[in-house]
Amino acid sequence: MSHRRIVLVSSYALSVFGGVQEQVLAMSRVLSARGHDVLVVAPDVHDETRYDTPAKVVRLGLRLSMPANGSRAPLTLSPMASRRAREVISTFQPDIVHLHEPFAPLLGWLSLWAHEFPTLGTFHRSGEGPALTYGAPVIRALARRLDVSVAVSPAAAATMARATGVTSDVLFNGFEVERFVASARERSVEVVLFYVGRLEDRKGVATLIEATREHNARPSKPWRLVIAGDGPDRARLEALAAHDPRVVFLGRVSDAQKRSWLRRVRALVAPSTHGESFGLVLLEGMASETLVVASDINGYREAADGHATLFHPGDARALEVAIETALRDESEERTAAARAYAENWSMSKLIDEYEPRYELARQRFGHPVA
Repeated sequence: MSHRRIVLVSSYALSVFGGVQEQVLAMSRVLSARGHDVLVVAPDVHDETRYDTPAKVVRLGLRLSMPANGSRAPLTLSPMASRRAREVISTFQPDIVHLHEPFAPLLGWLSLWAHEFPTLGTFHRSGEGPALTYGAPVIRALARRLDVSVAVSPAAAATMARATGVTSDVLFNGFEVERFVASARERSVEVVLFYVGRLEDRKGVATLIEATREHNARPSKPWRLVIAGDGPDRARLEALAAHDPRVVFLGRVSDAQKRSWLRRVRALVAPSTHGESFGLVLLEGMASETLVVASDINGYREAADGHATLFHPGDARALEVAIETALRDESEERTAAARAYAENWSMSKLIDEYEPRYELARQRFGHPVA
């Protein structure tokens, strides 16, 4: 694809850790490296972070934390921010506007409604919810303005098909595989487990803390659990850990810190109970040459494809056994196979899939999408 001016709109604030936000920043880096001019638009006018991307980043509107799909979505409900986003995009005069979670309120709605430029939408969420149910008339009207629709998983595609009638191409969540082996691989004699993500009920971190403490109460080699991230459940989870020195809360970490930890720990644990359309974090663990243990839910099972040790969600004893099994069965051959598998989700390959769809959106622009 020749040089293009591309807008990436994240409905969720970059200032809060999340898969959609990571996807947008990674895409901005790879698209910029290919010679495109990239503008990132996201919520949170008070966010002054300098993000690791050559793209210009514009942040608009007050950030709110709203319930969504069992989680809390960091978005804006400001009509002024939505109006300002449309103005910023119009001034940029893009060849393509790429909205991530285009129906999440409210930042990209006016730009999508105006449909002044070729527009592609990527759907990340799966599972029903009141927003899709009660907002159906508005969402269906917005859906008709998308020139091309993409979903990150079959589950996400099915969710949007039921809500809007839109048929989406199913691609995948990509990530910059090479960045996860940029630092030296370090392993101490101590067994260190790692969780990274939001601290909220559906993420299952309580089960991980219980499994770790139950294991350490037995006469066996102890584990240290490092928890990276923040969220509404942090105080409850710290109380559950009961000041155990082997359970460490780091708070929010940068992407570089996350990658560094993944190269140092023995296992990444992803204990979510539901609501994961695709387990990109599992692939990041594999790319880091780190063991992966995950709950046996649809999104994670699909992502793992046999390269992670799965356990029944919410069952602390089953998680303890899964970690023990992963540690016992670790080998260089398994690690290499998992890393090779993770490379199938490289961001470079994903952009190879998106670029022709950008051209398709330009061809379809101004014509109704069937």
